[in-house]
Amino acid sequence: MNRRDFLQVSVALPLLASSARGLVTPANAQAVPFERSSVRQMARDSASKPFKAPDSKLPDHLKDLDYDRYRAIRFLPDRALWRDEKLPFQVQFFHRGFLYSNRVDIYEVANGQATRVIYQPDQFSFGDTPPPQPGVDLGFGGFRLHAPLNSADYYDEVCVFLGASYFRAVAKGEQYGLSARGLSINTGQAKGEEFPQFKAFWIEKPAANATSIVVHALLDGESAAAAYRFTIRPGETTVFDVEMAIYPRVSLDHVGLAPMTSMFFFGPNDRIDVDDFRPAVHDSDGLAILNGRDEELWRPLHNPRDLQISMFSDLNPRGFGLMQRQKDFAAYQDIESGFERRPSLWAEPIGDWGEGAVQLIEIPTREEVHDNIAAFWLPKRPLAAKGEHTYTYRLHWGPDNPKSTSLARFSRSGIGARGEGTKLFVLDLVGEKLKRVDPKKIRGVVTAENVKVQNIVTQPNPATGGWRLSFEIPVSKAPVEIRASLMQDNDAISEVWVYRWTP
Repeated sequence: MNRRDFLQVSVALPLLASSARGLVTPANAQAVPFERSSVRQMARDSASKPFKAPDSKLPDHLKDLDYDRYRAIRFLPDRALWRDEKLPFQVQFFHRGFLYSNRVDIYEVANGQATRVIYQPDQFSFGDTPPPQPGVDLGFGGFRLHAPLNSADYYDEVCVFLGASYFRAVAKGEQYGLSARGLSINTGQAKGEEFPQFKAFWIEKPAANATSIVVHALLDGESAAAAYRFTIRPGETTVFDVEMAIYPRVSLDHVGLAPMTSMFFFGPNDRIDVDDFRPAVHDSDGLAILNGRDEELWRPLHNPRDLQISMFSDLNPRGFGLMQRQKDFAAYQDIESGFERRPSLWAEPIGDWGEGAVQLIEIPTREEVHDNIAAFWLPKRPLAAKGEHTYTYRLHWGPDNPKSTSLARFSRSGIGARGEGTKLFVLDLVGEKLKRVDPKKIRGVVTAENVKVQNIVTQPNPATGGWRLSFEIPVSKAPVEIRASLMQDNDAISEVWVYRWTP
């Protein structure tokens, strides 16, 4: 199933109306004590044993579903957890089947006790697919949280956990775009990527006046187990506070922390051989980094001809994220997809993460349905086997980077031919700082590896109220690393634009 199909499965299922009779946990479901450290102990115990593959057994008529028949299986909203209790959150569940055959157990936590939510066929409408026999407990494929996000009287979908360790969220007025993951292992490596899975969740029942909800998750895979505690706060920006403890079975020498995955098909900087009525197609247009030296970097994304891996070395990063800065419908002209309403995702480490690098992976794609962009923090030192490695960070899903800046920002990167053998780069910048500088003192600073930069020009852009920086480089047979910024005398007035031009 391609990426767009995945989104349609997780968010486009129409709600079904019926009598209100919320999901009830059977009286014979056994409650067990649960506390904050419970899932960490489970992960620690799991990592001390050989990996056991998840339960993927299903009746044949569910295991062999195609996309359309799986999409027709819909959870009944009137069976949502806490539907009749007028709480600020509700939970709906995904059926197993198609690509989501692995069983996921889900528990409700209340008053220090965890009770498993029992699967029942009558929680779902099955379309043309015969339902399982009554009494068969299949578990679930995943779940989604609903809350009054855009209005006080309707429970909007806020986030979804479905497939391996993937999850995604939206803020007020947005629609789904890029994804986050619990952990990435060997992403972009020749030996092949490993996809650990969230195998169980514990969802804490919220108080009547709660503005947040807590979800615990147990992850397991061949190389490591891990425990997570997500505190989720929907709003103008939806925030996840993430507490993570990793327990490797083997030394992890290429593990991605706070990983995120997105799609970039084409844009003003990159639409070679694309025959499309739209000016741009992407869920994210750039990677933003606030490094440990307080340097702000902006790296426009690229759909390369060959796999590209970029490393931004750092010590104690302050934040990074895949951003969707372009919020103008005219930049996309796509009524159906609404790319201008896709969220940005910013990861903010809490505490010192030491030495490492933000790694960006750009994968060639000829279609917009594939996630071809990945970014994460890669620790310099491997995570040792048989140890406990803890990290805390905050994920901001919303319209922009939550950290305000006084520097001008690059809003558009355009690249095109400038005669034979020359490339023209046209970069637009916006920001309040540009309105207060002396135009006579603004200068563009551009450097490029192994080629000579020519015709650097800075000028006001009356259409945007900002400035434009343009320059040229000769076409090279090898990739060229470029840095550009605006200066006033010796003071930086913009973030740093970094780019790898590839022939």
